[in-house]
Amino acid sequence: MNARFVDSRDASTYTRDIRRTTVIHNIEEMHFIEDLGLFFEQMGMPRMTGRVLGTILIADEISLSLNDLCDTLGASKSAVSVAARHLVAEGLLEPAHAPVPRRDYFRFKSGGWLTFMRSRMEIMAALHEIADRGLALKKNADPALKSRIEEAHDIFEFVEKEFPDWLARMSAKRKTK
Repeated sequence: MNARFVDSRDASTYTRDIRRTTVIHNIEEMHFIEDLGLFFEQMGMPRMTGRVLGTILIADEISLSLNDLCDTLGASKSAVSVAARHLVAEGLLEPAHAPVPRRDYFRFKSGGWLTFMRSRMEIMAALHEIADRGLALKKNADPALKSRIEEAHDIFEFVEKEFPDWLARMSAKRKTK
């Protein structure tokens, strides 16, 4: 996925926008945020979810308030709040201590990417189970028809068998850093 953020506005417009926030310092950081938004959109999630994650990933601060995110992204509190809650549910973000009362702060959750990948593995395991049922339904079918389900079954079975070891190795590697 080589999505690249493209906008009809010129760089001077972005520079002017960037100056109003301390979170994003240059056009490359804005491109990173937008590219992550596009990537999440290609995965079937709202673009704002990726934009919020991208902003938190590159911010100089450990945590950002909902207001910081809204100002940085030029987005409504509702859109940013929904995206942040989605990222919390996915295990990528967590609520952070709020230095200002009655403000929501978020930070990247340590181990968040591993949590995110584990949840994707659970989805693959569920698809493997469904593919098993499909094979049982078509056990006497023409081999050409069965091959469609067999392909799904084989892929999901492989992921279910191999991915846990990969996650364990990655988790161990992260602990040594």
